Amino acid sequence: MQNPEPLRSPTWLLVNQASGSNDPVRVATLTDALEAAGHPAARVVAIPDDELPTIAELDAAGVDLLAIFTGDGTVNAAVTALSGWGGRVLVLPGGTQNLLAKACHGDLDELAIVEHLAAGHVIETRRNLIRTAHGDALCEVLAGPGAHWSDVREAMRERDLGAMAASVSTAIGQTASGPQVAVVDPLRGKPEGYPAVRIHLGEADGGAENQSCLAIDGYGAEGLGDYAMQGLALLKRDFREGPHDELGFAQTVVCRSSEAIELMIDGERVTGGVEERFELQQCKVVFLSAAGQRSAA
Repeated sequence: MQNPEPLRSPTWLLVNQASGSNDPVRVATLTDALEAAGHPAARVVAIPDDELPTIAELDAAGVDLLAIFTGDGTVNAAVTALSGWGGRVLVLPGGTQNLLAKACHGDLDELAIVEHLAAGHVIETRRNLIRTAHGDALCEVLAGPGAHWSDVREAMRERDLGAMAASVSTAIGQTASGPQVAVVDPLRGKPEGYPAVRIHLGEADGGAENQSCLAIDGYGAEGLGDYAMQGLALLKRDFREGPHDELGFAQTVVCRSSEAIELMIDGERVTGGVEERFELQQCKVVFLSAAGQRSAA
């Protein structure tokens, strides 16, 4: 897409008091930066005290730009609720992993991204998503008992040492001996399955140009050392650090297990069925990305 036309006022800013952007000083600094950039925040929507903005509310207020300064879970909830909205979304790194912010802007921090906005060095982009029966993922899905590591992350965020110890024990036990998840369509990887199958947005070599698709990785462990690496990688959601098999690409992926499959959808855990289907779809929201910084997908 071409550089967007000048954005109409007002701009709304969405923050989450329970995420990494909870620091009032950091939020105030960002608010000042948006104002200096010519996009003052007419309203700051603070989750969880406020409800997520709806299309009707944004349209009634004439909002054309929604800046989201939260972690991946709130970004997912906010964006998926705005499917089909005519405005534009600026995702800023306000959480711990910030996968979508990194996909849109690389490693730029929120102030550098606003500087790009002020200079007009942003482009409109459309991205894909992963459709599941339990909600859309904007970046990734983790399927299998390894998803229990999200409970450890939650306990760490809440600084609950007792819950942390219990959740670590559960996560290790489930990763080591929980029901494995197999990729059955397309048939890929180990027939017995993996403790965790990661499905994320990627591109396959299509010859003249790359083709958008779902990338599939299987995460397993052979011994205590591997389990330690696996747990740390799952906990940090830095999956490249964990031992894994790259299982290729597909437009649709079906996974199967002997028991209900635990899922992490953009870091938020839900319990699925014994078979789960994942499909590549286009996200019906327009994002602003720092020019020259975004990744594919």
